[in-house]
Amino acid sequence: MANEEQKQPEGKGFTVQDRRRFSPETGEARQDDAPEEVARPGEVASQATPGAAPAREPDQDAQPEINFSAFVISLSTQALMNLGEIANPISGKVETDVAVAKQMIDILGMLKDKTRGNLNASEDRLMEDILFDLRMKYVEAVKKG
Repeated sequence: MANEEQKQPEGKGFTVQDRRRFSPETGEARQDDAPEEVARPGEVASQATPGAAPAREPDQDAQPEINFSAFVISLSTQALMNLGEIANPISGKVETDVAVAKQMIDILGMLKDKTRGNLNASEDRLMEDILFDLRMKYVEAVKKG
């Protein structure tokens, strides 16, 4: 059985194509009759291999848009996690590290100072609200600790 060749039904399998630019025999550049068709990112090649997995859509695993508000919210989420307000998404446990939370709050305060005059009204309001909320929660955490 090990020496017998198993036949695959026709139309199944794959084709190996030599795509080297130079001929292995002579080492000279190849002169192909037709230019290679290369699929661009996000496109599917016109001659797909039968039975091959479908190509993934480029936006299928896309991350959310990164903008100033999303950045500020991510920093505030880290501060809330270190204040013990929300659970750590990796461990699922509520952990408290007030010193790290204070550092995150100070970073947000510094960011507010450095961006003064460059934020639109909604971004400025977001910074104000987040910093007020985090500072109040920090004071509560210090009183508990």
